[in-house]
Amino acid sequence: MLDDISVIYYGNSTPMHQVASISTPDAKTLVIKPWEKHLIPAIEKAILDSKLALTPQNDGEVVRIHIPPLTEERRNTLVKQVREEAEKGRVAIRNGRKNVKEVLRKLQKEGTSEDTIKMAEGKLQKLTDTHIHKLNAMLTHKEIEVMEV
Repeated sequence: MLDDISVIYYGNSTPMHQVASISTPDAKTLVIKPWEKHLIPAIEKAILDSKLALTPQNDGEVVRIHIPPLTEERRNTLVKQVREEAEKGRVAIRNGRKNVKEVLRKLQKEGTSEDTIKMAEGKLQKLTDTHIHKLNAMLTHKEIEVMEV
């Protein structure tokens, strides 16, 4: 959830997990404990400036974030993010298929029989289809889970 948030640390933009430990004492609370206390205001500013729409609270030692219940609008936003991540997964699967096909073409040029290459391409396509189908099933499940009230 906080992976994309960076904190200004000695003039450099540094990922949150590199300047603090992040824990979840319960399902609706995040606790961020910076390794250096002077970072607390920078951590709060980074969270407030993020797209997460969360309000941090600090007690001088740690920053606490209470996660509010999801609104319908927020659920729809999360579903869009889930779909974007699923599309990234599909692209990664297809890029893997493309890389293997290039290796198969090189093998064919080196003298591997055409039948062997065709059989390997068929297995590769089945494997690709299987993984994309699994990803789509996970996407559908996650969309339903996010939209539950």
